[in-house]
Amino acid sequence: SHPDVHKYSVETVQWYPHDTGMFTSSSFDKTLKVWDTNTLQTADIFNFEETVYSHHMSPVATKHCLVAVGTRGPKVQLCDLKSGSCSHILQGHRQEILAVSWSPRCEYVLATASADSRVKLWDVRRASGCLITLDQHNGKKSQAVESANTAHNGKVNGLCFTSDGLHLLTVGTDNRMRLWNSSSGENTLVNYGKVNNDSRKGLKFTVSCGCSSEFVFVPYGSTIAVYTIYSGEQITMLKGHYKSVDCCVFHSNFQELYSGSRDCNILAWVPSLYEPVPDDDEPTTKSQINPAFEDAWSSSDEEG
Repeated sequence: SHPDVHKYSVETVQWYPHDTGMFTSSSFDKTLKVWDTNTLQTADIFNFEETVYSHHMSPVATKHCLVAVGTRGPKVQLCDLKSGSCSHILQGHRQEILAVSWSPRCEYVLATASADSRVKLWDVRRASGCLITLDQHNGKKSQAVESANTAHNGKVNGLCFTSDGLHLLTVGTDNRMRLWNSSSGENTLVNYGKVNNDSRKGLKFTVSCGCSSEFVFVPYGSTIAVYTIYSGEQITMLKGHYKSVDCCVFHSNFQELYSGSRDCNILAWVPSLYEPVPDDDEPTTKSQINPAFEDAWSSSDEEG
């Protein structure tokens, strides 16, 4: 009954990175809405000619207030919250933009993923725009010509920088996930195996922050696959939802993962402090503590 409600599916919601007085939402109704948290009224509405798949605000920007927007068209739109207008457009993709993500390391660097199989990195200060187009073959000419200069052999519908911004993860409908050096654009060739991805729109996946080995969490049907980022090993599958998982987000302060599903549930996943206790009634020994939570300090009573 709210007068400003979106008319169709809402694809992305994000808090303004610097305070909780404002948040943004974008939808298949071709709008991006800026909301005042206190009044729950729209402070601004950006209208587009095409369906909006994704938007993102930089978590580190201090010199600009740009919202990157990916739509069914091939142009990446940059909306300026200060002026209330679309300040400029990034041209280079050939098909719809399924995912956009600002670097958490440099406030002017933006990554975009498209149905044209390409992932591009941009410096939004540069007139020429595109810094790098990611190439899965790292420039080797011997590979098939039709896949030259593409990141995946299918639509690229998911992007996520590592928390330090040094690497970029991409997922595509070729059922592959790739890890890239975000400064050189090099494919690091980490093998994650088959990463099932049949989403026809943007796939919202996430990475951990502050773990001893960092993890990536990818919706995988009604489960969430957990991989170590740099070795590619699949650690586990998180099972708890009854229908397709649409999105997941990691909260580093609490080391918790939150996932949303078409079963209308949001689940919170917390790290397990203890391994499963054996059937007999033995007290929990130190060996059963998850190594991530072991006390790393040594006292003068122990060696070293």
